[in-house]
Amino acid sequence: MKMKLLLKKIHIYLYVVSVALIYFLFWPFLYYCSRSPSRYKTMSSLRRVWGLTSSALVGFFYRFEYEQPIDWSKTYIICPNHTSNLDISAMCVLVNSNCSFMGKEALKDGLVTGLFFRTVDIPVNRDSKMSSYRAFKAAAERLQNGITMIIFPEGGIADSYPPTLHEFKNGPFKLAIELKIPIIPVSSSNTWKMLWDDGTKYGTRPGVCNYYVHKPIETAHLAAVDADNLRDEVYAIIGQRLEAGNLPLEIFQP
Repeated sequence: MKMKLLLKKIHIYLYVVSVALIYFLFWPFLYYCSRSPSRYKTMSSLRRVWGLTSSALVGFFYRFEYEQPIDWSKTYIICPNHTSNLDISAMCVLVNSNCSFMGKEALKDGLVTGLFFRTVDIPVNRDSKMSSYRAFKAAAERLQNGITMIIFPEGGIADSYPPTLHEFKNGPFKLAIELKIPIIPVSSSNTWKMLWDDGTKYGTRPGVCNYYVHKPIETAHLAAVDADNLRDEVYAIIGQRLEAGNLPLEIFQP
């Protein structure tokens, strides 16, 4: 048992090395693209290749099942549940168009996330109403410019292990209704088994991360008062899929 845990912990260090190595190989190109908003789309494409390559080198692969084909020429708000840092790479691989993440403010200072969260992505301090307002205003501008937003509605990875599906924040759903942007729920059923949080406690193991991409939910017919119902609908869609996949799940009533 100790040997198995040791190997799992060695694997997390190999993954960190893989992420850093590919990042620094790409860094001159990423930095060049980061200097001008006109090149942000190329930056997103490079991140997609980086995420796929750094994962594959240590045996992480992503499989996507679709409820219906997605037209990536359109703009969406992607709302996945969040159980692993691998979800970031997975969403980069999934979204086959120009995209931007919203994430915690600390990512601005990350070694491999800082460049993105100072340019293409949007940092937010969820404890500050002003920061949240500015972040969602920036997200609205991105969406109006045809950039798909990826927002984890739980606001982060839960502290509990195995993970549970936590209460969703209202922000993405208010934004979707305000701008009449479709929402795509995404269910991640087993990614936490490969890598949960930073992997330092439980380590990691190679494997295939399975994602179910639900059909887009149209919002053009909805009004601001429908935001809570939309939030609950997306929560129920993801929750039912996770229950079907036997993910340990505690239901929090929004």
